[in-house]
Amino acid sequence: MMQNRYPKNHQKPEKGFTLIELLVVIAIIGLLSSVILIALNDARAKARDTRRKADVAQLQKALELYYNDNNQYPASGGATSPNSGWSNSADSSWTTFATAMSQYMSNLPKDPSENNNPSQWAGSGYHYSYYSGGYGCPRQWYMLVFRLEKADGPDPGVTACDGTFFQYGGPGADTTAKTVGMRAK
Repeated sequence: MMQNRYPKNHQKPEKGFTLIELLVVIAIIGLLSSVILIALNDARAKARDTRRKADVAQLQKALELYYNDNNQYPASGGATSPNSGWSNSADSSWTTFATAMSQYMSNLPKDPSENNNPSQWAGSGYHYSYYSGGYGCPRQWYMLVFRLEKADGPDPGVTACDGTFFQYGGPGADTTAKTVGMRAK
């Protein structure tokens, strides 16, 4: 015969969770979702940085094709920031640059986080900036400046024809601003 585990005057405990148990479970779920969101945001930033690097590499290839056909790089100019000698993907100067490059790239890329604020440039915001001005040999060299979300090594910099060295990310070992370019040989 099966014996009742509870005396007759004692009630069986109710099934369910206590308030403390529920709060602990909610706290654990909140902590796990915070960790997942942080990891997801980090992965998104890395993906945008990968796209930026690919965009700039494509721009550099197109610029070299332009130079091979024209013996000079396309003119830059018209940007609101940093000054009118530049072309900036946040304003109409990029459209002028895109027209010059249309034979080599059907659409010039824009930064994946671009906010279309023409008062910013790649040194301080998420844009692409292009310059091919003077410094000893106008349109015989160029520089592209862009910003990453995650610091990724030193800024390589570029040297103009007169020896002026540009490095908008600074000489630090790990920077987010990058300056790349080429000088005709």
